[in-house]
Amino acid sequence: MPATESNRKAVLIVIDGLTPSMFEAAVGDPRTPTLTALAERGRYARAVSTFPSLTPVCLSSIVTGAHPDVHHIPHLVWWHRGEQRLVEYGSSFAAVRAAGVARSLLDTVINMNREHLSRGAVTLFEALEDAGLTTAAINITCYRGRTPHRPTLRGITIPAYGPKRFFYYNLFESDTTGAPLAVAARAAGSIDGYAASVGRWLVTRDGFDFLAFYLPDYDFASHVSGPDAAHEALARADAAVGALLAAAGGVDEFLDRYAVVLCSDHGQTRVTDHATLRGAVGTGARITASNRAAMVYTDDAQRVAHALDGEESVGVVIFRVEGESYVRRDGEEARLVPGMATDLLADVPDGVERAFAASRNPNAGEVIVSAAPGYEFADLAGRHHVGGGSHGSLFAGDSEVPMLTIGLDAVPRSIVDVAPTLIEHFGVEPPAYQLRALSRAV
Repeated sequence: MPATESNRKAVLIVIDGLTPSMFEAAVGDPRTPTLTALAERGRYARAVSTFPSLTPVCLSSIVTGAHPDVHHIPHLVWWHRGEQRLVEYGSSFAAVRAAGVARSLLDTVINMNREHLSRGAVTLFEALEDAGLTTAAINITCYRGRTPHRPTLRGITIPAYGPKRFFYYNLFESDTTGAPLAVAARAAGSIDGYAASVGRWLVTRDGFDFLAFYLPDYDFASHVSGPDAAHEALARADAAVGALLAAAGGVDEFLDRYAVVLCSDHGQTRVTDHATLRGAVGTGARITASNRAAMVYTDDAQRVAHALDGEESVGVVIFRVEGESYVRRDGEEARLVPGMATDLLADVPDGVERAFAASRNPNAGEVIVSAAPGYEFADLAGRHHVGGGSHGSLFAGDSEVPMLTIGLDAVPRSIVDVAPTLIEHFGVEPPAYQLRALSRAV
């Protein structure tokens, strides 16, 4: 019997780094038949990411339905004031080595969810399983749930608390699925292939009420070839999504069972140059930078913000002074007040809201820098993506995402609207901080 709107299960599909222009071009392309079939049956709009538009921040915003002021994940790399140390989630392999491989892996895999993600934020997995539903997640790095899972590697005993059905790059597997090794050949799409295999297993068994299906390989390829050139990687992502549909018997059979949200976490823009900020900032401040965003931890935020004037690599500067948040751009300055527009961010989607929220994250630097178009900030090891694609800034190219829904009442206009839209779909009361988001979906 076909599901009704009120009892239909749901699948969230996140294709990391997929730009709206790339998605729109894929509809009707014979290389991406699954995206075409879903787009023909759904409602589509361009939506907005969070800031900084970097994967750990964005996935946390998708899963918790909040900007960083609520979930507290500030960047790919940041300074932990309480522990007086650097946290590096994986800007590059060289950056991980520079920060310490064991510590970086522990931070990325375990601590981001167990310690860094705010207890005041509620994940989709927590909200839905507390209501008696079964949730599942494949590879998504913001996964906090109620069920402890032991690692598959011998000798490692630290559990991850995730959804009931939890699969994380072969490291955590709640069920034996026969899926291949996820990291066998990243450039050839092995991580998305692993997700496809696990997803097929779950759909065949109808083993969840809600599934978060995360595909990161497109972003990996786009960093190398540029934001609108990774066609082979997108075709592989399309095939991975197609595996879910095939497991249900086809696209219409799949959509009889499941409502769908398909989106990306952030966009990407091409970078032609890289920079560091040390010369402008000077001594006495700590800089954490990666991709197209940087943070400065300093006792003199106003001095640093002014010192960045005229830096070609700097697009927008957000800073805090005596409890107030400010934006500085091209030598002009304005106070950030939620709901009050400023000409300095007139060309930035949801600029005031996103910049203000980023500045109110207790783990962020006193100064947050959004790179100028074409620029990237080198990471801890000096690595960058010049000649390819990158993201992290406030600007539209990094911040706009495709948003497709099928079987839901609304199309989220921001990635922070995804979680409350799905929670409402299941008839569950959303956390109080998400209530405003429901009125913003279109």
